Amino acid sequence: MPRSQRNDNFIDKTFTVIADILLKVLPTSQREKQAFTYYRDGMSAQSEGEYAEALQNYYEAMRLEVDAYDRSYILYNIGLIHTSNGEHGRALEYYYQALERNPSLPQALNNIAVIYHYRGLQALERGQAEISKMLFEKAADYWKEAIRLAPTNYIEAINWLKMTGRLPND
Repeated sequence: MPRSQRNDNFIDKTFTVIADILLKVLPTSQREKQAFTYYRDGMSAQSEGEYAEALQNYYEAMRLEVDAYDRSYILYNIGLIHTSNGEHGRALEYYYQALERNPSLPQALNNIAVIYHYRGLQALERGQAEISKMLFEKAADYWKEAIRLAPTNYIEAINWLKMTGRLPND
């Protein structure tokens, strides 16, 4: 049974019913409807920590989905799973792919910045000051772009940028 038919809580059931109605009403192809169903099932599995199942659904959605914008969100969610699993290199690959299809995805920019910042901290701990500086600068660049797109979403990043002199104080 598809995950979308196994939802246990009220909110998931409500979302599923609404999504099913929209899929029936909207003029989309059967392929697009299938892609959305896999994407929705992937999100459900991901929210429950079932990452292997989520990835299977996302990969199937990618196989079916042709719209670049929609693919960007699938790629972003695959990146989230790899980030959660500590696979930062793989996560970056998926975030970059998401941005290639949708350059206005501030959450992907933010997550890239978070990874570079984390790597900068690791380099500092290893005594690699120059490498950490370069990684922090990359993090700053990505955070600045994320903040440009969503000015109120990344308060901690804004504070870090100001505290480190990478963003002028107001």
